Amino acid sequence: MNVDPVPRSKTTILYVEDNTDNRVLVKRILMAEGFTLLEAANALEAVEMLADRSADLILMDINMPDIDGYTLTTIFKSISAINRTPIIAMTANVMKGDRERSFASGCDGYIQKPIDVDALPRQIARFLSMRDFENRS
Repeated sequence: MNVDPVPRSKTTILYVEDNTDNRVLVKRILMAEGFTLLEAANALEAVEMLADRSADLILMDINMPDIDGYTLTTIFKSISAINRTPIIAMTANVMKGDRERSFASGCDGYIQKPIDVDALPRQIARFLSMRDFENRS
């Protein structure tokens, strides 16, 4: 699929992750690639952040306290203003059925942890290209 990518400097990604070390790593990788990154340490911060900002893609940790990523994804998919924003599960849940559960909750993609630092920018670009292609249809 040949799709002209959106300039990375104009692409905003929300990363919902309770682990500070994981957020720092992903932030360094994606900012080095020119993406703008918003960070939320929990579900409440993510909801508040999206109340006054928009994201082109959401990276969703699944194992979070209070509200897990499955539930938050389901909530986001029920909000008309953001329900078309791709949500990618980024999780250490790699047992049989975990991928399927992520998709069943509404995730549009799945990246397992530990992340491959070299592959992550390509994975993100692929998800964004798929979104752009669908928006043109």
